[in-house]
Amino acid sequence: MSDSTNDRAKDPLPKDRAKVVIIGGGIMGLGLAYNLAARGLTDVMVLEQGYLCYGASGRNGGGIRAQWSSADNIQIMKRSVEICKSFARKMGINIWFRQGGYLFLAPDEEILAGLEKNVALQREHGLDSRLINPRQARAVVPQLNTAGIAGGAYNPQDGIVFPWPFTWGYAHAAREMGVQVYPHTRVTDLDVEDGRIRRVRTDRGDVVPEMVVNATGAWSPVLAGMAGIELPNRPHRHEILVTEALKPWLSPMVSLLGHGLYFSQSMRGEIVGGISDPDEPESLSLESTTRFATRFARTAVEVCPSLSNVKVIRQWAGPYDVSPDGHPIVGEVAEVRDFIQLVAFTGHGFMMAPAVTELCAEWLVNGRKDPFFERYTLDRFRDGKTGFKAESMIIG
Repeated sequence: MSDSTNDRAKDPLPKDRAKVVIIGGGIMGLGLAYNLAARGLTDVMVLEQGYLCYGASGRNGGGIRAQWSSADNIQIMKRSVEICKSFARKMGINIWFRQGGYLFLAPDEEILAGLEKNVALQREHGLDSRLINPRQARAVVPQLNTAGIAGGAYNPQDGIVFPWPFTWGYAHAAREMGVQVYPHTRVTDLDVEDGRIRRVRTDRGDVVPEMVVNATGAWSPVLAGMAGIELPNRPHRHEILVTEALKPWLSPMVSLLGHGLYFSQSMRGEIVGGISDPDEPESLSLESTTRFATRFARTAVEVCPSLSNVKVIRQWAGPYDVSPDGHPIVGEVAEVRDFIQLVAFTGHGFMMAPAVTELCAEWLVNGRKDPFFERYTLDRFRDGKTGFKAESMIIG
């Protein structure tokens, strides 16, 4: 699908005002645009600095899971999983959604004890999560090397989608309902007067908004700074790779907690995976490194020796939008009216976007404001006190 349906890059914007201007054309911004339009608010403009899927929405592993350590994240993701089930039929685009589960592995008793608490919470919220021993983990993935594994957690209802058509599906449906989506359109400044954004300046002309939504992910502190707002989230590069296609043998996404390792097998047979790097500096770099490939290969082969002779086809990088407490920053900011934040999802905004944007649209169109948009505002970071326990089930 072309991302230039509505424009030719760098031509002047055909519109100079909109009721809602969404900055960021990833799945968060496009999902919100779709959900606003589906509720009757179609005077919406989406501005994306690159092509659709330029940022994290096109650079992730496609994981969709409800296993978390906080009740809010569990509930959000239960809804996202449900949306994924009907997305292809509703939107008319195949997102290759499959529910092979997530298998979290604990390398020691301390991490296993944390998983035990998380599984109990997840089961309270209706998930089929279960704590498993090494033998049971091998029953899920027989190729595992469980030496040094204390146990794990498994939820068979978690799954994986193909990120590109998921994002394109929202874009196409939003455009069909009248939303204007402009890729290759860089915001250069925000004019704030009397506590409101009066003008969005871009390299293709200015736009007068009634409301502005910051859905720029790892670039969000820069955008918010244009309006005089300081956000505490920071960008970090996370790398990922894909191998040659193999015969199908791996159903779940596998993650080794404490090491940041994850990998799954696509429906075409490739192994797709990544590993976090604690020494990665803060940056918006999207370049690839041999250090990553070496670290991933070493750890993945330890967990699953059958990967030792598999050829890597390519690797790439994407930006995590890291929050200080692992929870997002959403909702209003005190200093600037009608400037909504949908940012700081710490690498998991892709999977949360379907439910989050649905809730956000209900608030903005119908006035039904979910407590989520009160609880996770920027205000919680005032004086350095968030009041939240950090989310512990963050990987990759």
